[in-house]
Amino acid sequence: MDYELCQPRKCGLECIVYCPVNKTGGQCIVQREDDGKALISEDLCTGCGICIKKCPFDAIVIVNLAKELTEEKIHQYGVNSFRFYRLPTPKKGAVVGLVGRNGMGKSTIVNVLSGSMKPNLGKYEGETSWDEVLKYFQGTELKLHFEKIATGKMRASIKPQLVYMIPKAFKGTPKELLKKYDERKVSDSLIDQLGLQNTLDRDLAALSGGELQRLAVAVAAAKDADYYFFDEPSSYNDVYQRLAVAKVMKGLAEEGKSVMVVEHDMTLLDYLSDYVHIIYGEPGAYGIVSTLQNTKVGINSFLEGFLPAENVRFREKAFRFDVSTAEDSIVEDVAVASYSDISKKFPAFNLQVAAGKIRRGEVIGIVGANALGKTTFMRMLAGVDKPDSGTIDVGAKISYKPQYLSQEYDGDVRSLLYTAYQAPVENSPVEEQIIFPMGIKKLYEKSVRNLSGGELQKVAVTASLLRQADIYALDEPSAFLDAEDRIAVAKFLQRFVRAQGKSAIIIDHDMQLIDLVADTLVIFEGKPGLSGQATAPMRKEDGMNRFLKALAVTYRRDETTGRPRVNKEGGRLDREQKDAGNYYYTRQ
Repeated sequence: MDYELCQPRKCGLECIVYCPVNKTGGQCIVQREDDGKALISEDLCTGCGICIKKCPFDAIVIVNLAKELTEEKIHQYGVNSFRFYRLPTPKKGAVVGLVGRNGMGKSTIVNVLSGSMKPNLGKYEGETSWDEVLKYFQGTELKLHFEKIATGKMRASIKPQLVYMIPKAFKGTPKELLKKYDERKVSDSLIDQLGLQNTLDRDLAALSGGELQRLAVAVAAAKDADYYFFDEPSSYNDVYQRLAVAKVMKGLAEEGKSVMVVEHDMTLLDYLSDYVHIIYGEPGAYGIVSTLQNTKVGINSFLEGFLPAENVRFREKAFRFDVSTAEDSIVEDVAVASYSDISKKFPAFNLQVAAGKIRRGEVIGIVGANALGKTTFMRMLAGVDKPDSGTIDVGAKISYKPQYLSQEYDGDVRSLLYTAYQAPVENSPVEEQIIFPMGIKKLYEKSVRNLSGGELQKVAVTASLLRQADIYALDEPSAFLDAEDRIAVAKFLQRFVRAQGKSAIIIDHDMQLIDLVADTLVIFEGKPGLSGQATAPMRKEDGMNRFLKALAVTYRRDETTGRPRVNKEGGRLDREQKDAGNYYYTRQ
């Protein structure tokens, strides 16, 4: 049950009225005494699915799980609540990645394996003893792991997901925080690796999201532990910073430590992981952990939506990475906007942008390090800021989705979408064209203030697309989205732009998303925080080659899925492509 969606005062209690078990005198679905919301007996439920179809708010999910899984339940929060099955296996001297949708229990799994939470083995009504837990894992690799937790000998270090909570938990400077936890005496090296030199004496509350993220990685890596858990370490960071974070985690594994990472940036996960576990199921309802797989096979299985070793299909369709660059017949040589060389100066920062144009049907990807002026450029195009020199000729309406989203909106998602569309969205053409593909219809009744980060991002992108515009400017649309949603949103944006004859400009640090959606690229170069220079729009192949050369990494296409993969640094392919000056893979 999604109790936030359940609205007994706004419906006719259809789930109770139409339940076949209830009709024969049983009490399969009843109302909770405290708030009148539906309570379903999992023992009496036959799984007919009638209540799911009748519920006007999509609050009910019923899943008939394979029988053997009932014996592999690790934790359940309560009646009609989320539960997950099986656990991933930490590996000494290796990085194990966890990949799956949001709401599948990845963060809960990290809490269980790190010893922060004791698994109840599905017995949510009473306390589970450590003896029961150890007996359950008898004969597995995890028995020794839980013995260490039970006896207080587990040394674990966690990089939390919610890094913006750090200033609330610790008052002081980054230098003081690192000094407190630097058990391995490696803080100086971590500061250099993660580019934290200019943050050390500032107040924690004044740090940006990316700075807080890298500081959290440094603090976690500085602790002396056997097991290291990193929950979404790439958020807020640019591509350069993501590579630096990955090298820190790989370094821990090379020292013989066990490292586990939850990550949605598939290119980064592929680069840093030795093994992966796929977590599949129904978001908010249940999660199942797959067997351990090597990284290439695991990520390809995730994209296929099928686990050959377990003979399980967990998604109806596979994701494919076809060459996405539009042919000239699709992108018309009609400029909907153009700009001369433009500049913008701030007291401590200077931005220079080379002249360019935006063509109808074109998706322009914008890539570069943080603090080089990408958002400033987007704001100038959208008319929010004015350039100091040069002209911008926008003979078109622009719909702008900002980088940082606010939840300061009193109302539900339905009213927010109404405001964006200037008309009711239910039963309108845009509901089928935009809202269904973006997967947010079930959020209509949710308060905007209570949306998760991923839900808020999808609602913001949807609201931007609902506005009448010729150019859609989206600043970091992948932030907080899980791996599956990132691919789905990227493919939908490309289809939408081409089908509607619109244009789009997309800033993002997820290179897989940019590779998937962009036709041309604008590259931002310079000195972060001091000066930025932007190129004119260039062919994607040329732009990616230039950008990857600055990163000193080379790409190849996976032969099965077509997804971008980073070549091993110093490996044969890496050396050959660098010698040939071909950092970006060539099209077949």
